[in-house]
Amino acid sequence: MQKSLDYLSMRRYIYRPVHTPFFPSFRAGLAPMRRRVQALRQQSLCKLELLLQPLLPPGLLSQADHGPNSRERIFSFRRTFFGFLHQVLNPNCPCRQIVLQIQALFAFHEQLLVDAGTSAYCQARKRLPLDILTRLRVASAAAADKKSDLWQGLQPKLIDGTTVSMPDTAKNQRAYPQPRSQKPGCGFPLMKLLCVFSLASGALLACARGNKHQSELRLLKGLLDYFKRGDLVVADRGFCSYVVLALLLLRGVSSVFRLHHSRPCDLRRGKRLGKNDRLFSWRKPPQKPAWLPQCWWKSISKHMTVRVIRFRLYSPGFRTESVTLLTTLLDPSQYSAQAIAQLYGRRWKIELWFRDIKTSMGMEVLRCKSPQMIHKELEMFFIAYNLIRFLMVQACASNDASLDRTSFKAAVDAVREFSIIISQAHSKKKQRRLIALLLEAIARNEVPERPGRVEPRAIKRRPKPYDRLNRPRKLMKEIPHRNNYRKAS
Repeated sequence: MQKSLDYLSMRRYIYRPVHTPFFPSFRAGLAPMRRRVQALRQQSLCKLELLLQPLLPPGLLSQADHGPNSRERIFSFRRTFFGFLHQVLNPNCPCRQIVLQIQALFAFHEQLLVDAGTSAYCQARKRLPLDILTRLRVASAAAADKKSDLWQGLQPKLIDGTTVSMPDTAKNQRAYPQPRSQKPGCGFPLMKLLCVFSLASGALLACARGNKHQSELRLLKGLLDYFKRGDLVVADRGFCSYVVLALLLLRGVSSVFRLHHSRPCDLRRGKRLGKNDRLFSWRKPPQKPAWLPQCWWKSISKHMTVRVIRFRLYSPGFRTESVTLLTTLLDPSQYSAQAIAQLYGRRWKIELWFRDIKTSMGMEVLRCKSPQMIHKELEMFFIAYNLIRFLMVQACASNDASLDRTSFKAAVDAVREFSIIISQAHSKKKQRRLIALLLEAIARNEVPERPGRVEPRAIKRRPKPYDRLNRPRKLMKEIPHRNNYRKAS
């Protein structure tokens, strides 16, 4: 009778504890089945787990005792997480590929057949708790930024904003409307992101999201409590305002901004600290910004002393450019004007980090159909990015390499290929040796030094001569037998 269990009865008992008080004869037959299930739980569908799981807090990926993600499922919480992580590290990886990996995994262990549809995996991704993903992102950022160097005893952090696109669905359009320049039915929802990066490690520390109606200063309000005493905020001229400077000073945070073009500054006035280096007294603006709460507005002082520094950028073959900075670092003996100018020159790195996470990893266009899943997909991209940055920091520390010249794209490629080999190692010693080789491969792939290189924001490869979708798809009519659509239009 024990051997006559059919496929349906196996499916009924394979993911449940073996409790048979009324049928004790079944225990001996079902106990080996339960051991196979427990052994299968330890197997991941992706090869990234052996390499990246030790970098994450172990308790956050464990199975819950009750509530969501507490049942024994084919797509468990840990398996779904690493499947999602595999997708963000491999652009154009569909959900079907993850299901096929699950099918191969269960077939290898001679377990029950898995449905070829993607519905179960998509439902498992919806069950991923957003708060746990956020905690994993914070933990990965803290691990990558653990051994970061200080600048004059301060922790520099860069702030800047960017945008990402997403599928044109009704839910996404309601939460993140498309720009007004795009016609209805022809555009895509747009999300604004305000990110905080560590200058030392390049890790993404915090992020605020919003739609086109929310300015970057409004998004910054939700990130102010993240900064602590001893931090140094570096940003472009869009954040240079009296209110932002005062709110940061209330938290003991210094700042270095480029002076906004709407605020003129005459360096013939003010207290002289050096050549093109002056102290000025700013007054509180008479009108409260719309995004600022009234209680915060009352806590801001009526006067504030700021320091204005002007320097010139000399580059061979280019016109000399004058840059004016504003900072709350008032001591010229401790913070020289040249050191502050060099620090602001490193602000351009945040543009390169955005390029890494948006272009190299494929986050520029998200793929989920609802805002809830869009938020989870963003967190998965941030976790993957921070884990790669952590491996780069480890590789540079162990191989005496420069983090600024280490290629992020080469690090992602190395993680993809080495993770397959590391998962096939039969001993811990061999796994450690392969991980050491991985770190060495990451450190050896350096970007060449290109001083004065011109990087225009232009596309060299021409698009195909197809017409643009300037009306909804059901109303669009193609011109037959026309190869050159642009001349026809």
